[in-house]
Amino acid sequence: MKPVSLLAAAALLLVGLTAAPIGAQEKSGADASGFKNSKERYSYAVGLQIGEQVKQITSSMDMSAFMAGMKDTLDGKPPKLTPEQVEQAKNEFRDIVRKEMEQKQQSAASRNAKQGSDYLATNAKKKGVTTTASGLQYEVLKEASGPKPKATDQVKVHYHGTLLDGTVFDSSVARKEPVTFPLNRVIPGWTEGVQLMPVGSKFRFVIPSKLAYGSNGAPPKIEPESTLIFEVELLEIVGEKK
Repeated sequence: MKPVSLLAAAALLLVGLTAAPIGAQEKSGADASGFKNSKERYSYAVGLQIGEQVKQITSSMDMSAFMAGMKDTLDGKPPKLTPEQVEQAKNEFRDIVRKEMEQKQQSAASRNAKQGSDYLATNAKKKGVTTTASGLQYEVLKEASGPKPKATDQVKVHYHGTLLDGTVFDSSVARKEPVTFPLNRVIPGWTEGVQLMPVGSKFRFVIPSKLAYGSNGAPPKIEPESTLIFEVELLEIVGEKK
């Protein structure tokens, strides 16, 4: 949330309104919208733009106070807060928002950790699932007999990543474009797991949070302590002689 930027944007839009070309209101005659001229239509359009921005933060604002501040400014009335009080109000509100966000993050982390632990425990009992010493789980979906990469190799893969509830957060399959990357530059679960794969094979990985994005998550799609599911097809070890 950036209320200062929002107000600045609103001010710029209002400046744009007053700077409308002279004569813009000359096209008169009410249309289906009910506005009598171009000036009214333009004014309404600017209001829509400001409204769209304000709407994004209405849950964190007292709209009557917000409108009072806007009206006092537009009417040229003395503000009810000194510049020092304005800064104090913004700082206090930022602190409140930060604490609320931290509480939400902690709540999400606790929920995701419990869900991940339960899912891993259940999945480990399924036929064909192997759990490594690190806690990574994998299942072979398509076998192959090609070479296996080392952590220092570059690999070319197709992958499909989802949360435990099935929400897709990233997918080269959906983009229809495989990805190439150094295997030691990705999350630990990938570095470990892809080294188990022969070229041409396809695995399903369940990656515990500690081997993924941990307590930080990867906003906005991956919350803290999220266990991730990837289906990965190893297409090529880049530079490997064929």
